[in-house]
Amino acid sequence: MKKLIALFAVSAVASTSAVAAIALSGTASVSYDDNGSSPSATSYDADLLFTGTAGTTTVTVGMDVDGSGGVNTAGSMTSGAMGMTSATMATTIGPVTIAADMFNEASIGTTDGGNLLEGTKSMDTGVTISLDAPIGDATVGVDNSGNVTISGTWSGVTMSHTSKSAGDTTTASAAIAGMDVSVTNKAGATTWSLGTTVSGVGLTLASSQKVTATFGLAGNTMVVTSVPKRASAVSVAGVHGTSHGTMAISEKASYATVAISRALTSGATLAATYNTFDDSLTLKASVAF
Repeated sequence: MKKLIALFAVSAVASTSAVAAIALSGTASVSYDDNGSSPSATSYDADLLFTGTAGTTTVTVGMDVDGSGGVNTAGSMTSGAMGMTSATMATTIGPVTIAADMFNEASIGTTDGGNLLEGTKSMDTGVTISLDAPIGDATVGVDNSGNVTISGTWSGVTMSHTSKSAGDTTTASAAIAGMDVSVTNKAGATTWSLGTTVSGVGLTLASSQKVTATFGLAGNTMVVTSVPKRASAVSVAGVHGTSHGTMAISEKASYATVAISRALTSGATLAATYNTFDDSLTLKASVAF
């Protein structure tokens, strides 16, 4: 009997420990959009993320729970029901990192740009094994796809270069004279962004000519964004196993948005956004936990 009681006690402690290693987080929101001259609409969204940890191993499972639809394991969108959005596991064995993607998210692009429909489950799910080794001030990494990455920080500049079949990617970022500077070159195309704070106003400028200003206003946070005209672009096919390509992008005229948000004592955040593109006003109440 004593052995049975001891075994039960150990089992209870183990179960308690397992439960304590599981974290639940999520977001929820309700939005009302007057849609300018078009009919108004109300939308909502709710998502949950389950995170389990045991030592250096982490498992995450994401779910869309508002009934607006998820993606099934065949890569097709379903509507009117809850749906999974992710399922991953990652662990480390010394300098080796093993990451498993166990769910086919099948990222679906839109006319605003994005990924091509990823297609079969075998293209999206899989296991990535990578090895990171410090060599002097740099870290050299290689994964089972043959991608080699060299990264490190020198004289305050953080740099990373990845060599892969779909096109090399080099990034560099640094804080220079009060400005955060970031430059990325991917397959020969260079983009950059600058960020700084002037008299309490946070300013960002990107190579796309997009400008954003963030500042406090009577206890609220106000964000003003100017988005330049966007030219059309054709789709780019992906490379199997390394890239899923990009969708065709449609032309769009320039526009600006003004968003004012405020954190409420209830724990929710209330935001109002005006968009000059369609002369619409959107009211959104959201919460994150």
